[in-house]
Amino acid sequence: MGVGRACLAGLVAALALSACGAGDGAAARPSAGGPEKTEITVGVVPVPSAAPLFIAIEKGFFKEEGLTVRTETIQAPQAVMPKILNGGIDTFLTSYVSLIAIQDSGVAKLKMLVESQQGAPGVNGVLVTGDSPLREIGDLKGKKIAVNVVKALGEMATSAHLRAAGLSPADVSFVPVPFAEQLAALRAGRVDAAWTTEPYISAAKKDLSARVLVDTLTGPTEGLPLDGWAAGADWAARNPKTAAAFQRALGRAQKLAAADRSEVDRVIPSFTRIPADVAATMTLATFSTSLDAARIQRVADLMSESGLTRTRIDATALVAG
Repeated sequence: MGVGRACLAGLVAALALSACGAGDGAAARPSAGGPEKTEITVGVVPVPSAAPLFIAIEKGFFKEEGLTVRTETIQAPQAVMPKILNGGIDTFLTSYVSLIAIQDSGVAKLKMLVESQQGAPGVNGVLVTGDSPLREIGDLKGKKIAVNVVKALGEMATSAHLRAAGLSPADVSFVPVPFAEQLAALRAGRVDAAWTTEPYISAAKKDLSARVLVDTLTGPTEGLPLDGWAAGADWAARNPKTAAAFQRALGRAQKLAAADRSEVDRVIPSFTRIPADVAATMTLATFSTSLDAARIQRVADLMSESGLTRTRIDATALVAG
């Protein structure tokens, strides 16, 4: 869900045009005391992190708060930033890496409303084929590591583990390879290792007898917050009651997801391409029940240490009041 600084810079012209027509969309204004907007569009990345949104829709939590939710599939907030700034998308799922990269670029100011997931062992990591001569993290020196997107979560998390092992991120080459193409790249030897996530980890173990060389959500990245639901800072300021209603409804669903795995398994196939049998067995991250700036600061600091931001971002500025 993250992209590099060059991609962010390329959005500036489009964003300037969008800002000229910025507004709150076509939702009707409710009576005094209710949310400023009763109909909102939510940008959804089709990954397990989005499960609580669909739980909240199904359970009627949004309706109880006076909100009607329409979803729109996105791949990353950067790709739809003009719609976010002009009110076409009200809230959206984003990785913290993307959120912080956008803030650092100056392209837009965003606010996190609800945290979705924190990392857990086994959710993502650096894999090698079963017959690979690489046995430990030090063996990665001089090797090519596939990541779904450069300068994003995979590169940041792997770099943290390289530094902990006495290596530098410059000691390896990060190569962009979409998750769906990584197994073929490993099999063909185009890369030496691949940073990936579920359900691709399970597929790699089955098809390539793959081994996890580095679990990138342990050690220096243990419990790292991964993603959540955000909005433009201006939108949140104009629509505080709508933002609060969204937070309450989704917060209830987050608690359900954290307490009952079956609720998550049930909805995942409805908005992803993950089959029900795979959803029920794959490793999931931990669903959060709070939004903590101190946790987000860990991501900002790791990005700064990895050279992925120009400055050290203060995470308190990213959390909606």
